[in-house]
Amino acid sequence: MSKVISSLSEIASNYDAVLCDLWGCLHNGVQVFPEAVAALQAYRAGGGTVMLLTNSPRPKDKVVTQLDGLGAPRDCYDGVTTSGDSAQAALMAGVVGRKVYHIGPERDLHFFTDLAEDLRDAAPVERVPLDQAEGIVCTGLFDDETEKPEDYRASFLSAKARGLDFLCANPDVVVDRGHKRIFCAGALAQLYTDMGGQSLYFGKPHAPIYELALRRLAALRDVPRDRILAIGDGPATDVAGGLGEGFDTLFVTGGLAAAETGTLPGGQPDPDQLKAYLAAQKLAPSHAIGQLR
Repeated sequence: MSKVISSLSEIASNYDAVLCDLWGCLHNGVQVFPEAVAALQAYRAGGGTVMLLTNSPRPKDKVVTQLDGLGAPRDCYDGVTTSGDSAQAALMAGVVGRKVYHIGPERDLHFFTDLAEDLRDAAPVERVPLDQAEGIVCTGLFDDETEKPEDYRASFLSAKARGLDFLCANPDVVVDRGHKRIFCAGALAQLYTDMGGQSLYFGKPHAPIYELALRRLAALRDVPRDRILAIGDGPATDVAGGLGEGFDTLFVTGGLAAAETGTLPGGQPDPDQLKAYLAAQKLAPSHAIGQLR
């Protein structure tokens, strides 16, 4: 049974570094959570290192800019690793070809242009219409305010028939933007896979993003794996990914699974509902908390 804790400070001394999710833990896409900011600031003040680990399809510099805009102070973290960073490396390596069809909003076009220095010498990748594409790159829905995954079924049938691989830059299926739940790239990748297509993932819970995060963490300090804590609200991404990597994991129940775990705003999970939910999900995180604080 996961131990329910009241604050990160209760277990902080057990870990030299945390890999902390963003959406649902540090912010909700509209505003940052003050208690989460304070918890991470206190953890750093005590000698801990905070690597923010997000399934955002954006490169890390764009995520830092987003955090600045949301009001997250830079002294609450040491570094950022994104699914976009990991997926960009795969894109430029040509895993879905050099001519790709992009699914995602215009705000994500920098995914193809804002490249890390070590990727800039790779052969160029061209965005083309679907009927000319060698593969698909998905950073999200074209309009996540109005669309559903089923809206893409017809185009996916065509893509699958041509044997196109689907690079998913954000494995999240849904997130809560403010009080509205929206679909992410992971929902489209899931549909494509269910239809018989091949989807390739580079964010949580898959290994590539953790490998990149650990390399960036090692550049900051040497941390043994058993001194790393993974924090997140996504059972299938943050929790499953952290457990899969062998990390102790702190499940923030007041995010995506608030209803299922009986977590009211500002409160803690209901013990019986939490136990039943984790059993159903076949997950055993080390710790649980209502909100990161």
